[in-house]
Amino acid sequence: MVVKNISQAKAELSSLVEAVQQGEEVILAKAGKPVVKLIIYHGAAKPRQPGALAGKIWIAPDFDTLPDEIAAAFGMEASAGS
Repeated sequence: MVVKNISQAKAELSSLVEAVQQGEEVILAKAGKPVVKLIIYHGAAKPRQPGALAGKIWIAPDFDTLPDEIAAAFGMEASAGS
């Protein structure tokens, strides 16, 4: 594990990046206290696909309707649908 103060790291950034690429753990410190850990970046795991859960979840038709007593507790009018 390599620990460098930020001022040192500025001058040695390229070598610290190489160390991380070789599997070394690099910690950057400020006033001697660890603040940042440099890790290798592997990119996004997998692009998100909108609608991936279509057909796999179900939302009740009254999902957005509050029971009258809860609506009253929040100072809201009773729902028109119940």
